[in-house]
Amino acid sequence: MDIRTNTILGWILAALFVALGLGNLSHLYFKSEKLEKPGFPIEGAVEASEAGPAAPEVPIEVMMASADVTQGAEVFKKCASCHTVTQGGANGIGPNLWATVGAAIAAGKGGYAFSDALKAKGGNWDFATLNEWITNPRKFASGTKMSFAGLADPAARANVIAYLNAQGSNIPLPPVPAAAAANTLTTPEDPPLDGNAAAPADAAAPAEAE
Repeated sequence: MDIRTNTILGWILAALFVALGLGNLSHLYFKSEKLEKPGFPIEGAVEASEAGPAAPEVPIEVMMASADVTQGAEVFKKCASCHTVTQGGANGIGPNLWATVGAAIAAGKGGYAFSDALKAKGGNWDFATLNEWITNPRKFASGTKMSFAGLADPAARANVIAYLNAQGSNIPLPPVPAAAAANTLTTPEDPPLDGNAAAPADAAAPAEAE
C-alpha cells in the first residue's frame, strides 16, 4: 500500500474510535436510575391492586323492593326478539315466558326443547335464581343454548324480573333482610348519633316488601 492509502485507512479508524468513544460518553451522561414503575402516572387512575375489594352487590331482595315494572317492560325489549311473554304465546328462539317467576326451571313452556345444561339445574325460577341467570346465563348453566350475554346492571335486572312477575306470576316479592335494609338506610351524609341522642321522631322504619 502507498502512503495515501495508509493515511485514508488511518483516518477511517480514527473516526471509528471517536464515534465509539462518543457513544460510551453519551450513554454515561444520559443514564438514569431505573424507574420503580413503568409509564407515567395519570391523575385519578388507580391500579387494580390498589383499588381494594369490589363493592358488594346490592342483594336482589333490596333491588326488588324498588323495582319498576314499567322500566322492566323497556328492558324486556332486549328479549323480545327471542321470547314472547303473553299468555298462550308461541315459543320462539327461546321459550314463552308467561308465568315464569316461580315456575320450575326448564319445564313446561309448550314442549320447548331446553338444553340439558339447564335441565340439570333443577329447582324453580325464584327471584334470586332469575337474577343469577339474567346476570350471566352461560355462567349459570354452562352449555345453555341462550346466546344473550346477560345484564350487568342490577337495577335493570330487578326491573325486568318485576315485569316478568307481573306477566302471569304475581307472586309476593321477597322480604328485605333486616341487615340489608339497615345498610340501605345508612348513608355517608347521615349525621352520627351519639349515645345520648335519640333518633328523629319521624324516622321511617324499613317497610316490608309486598
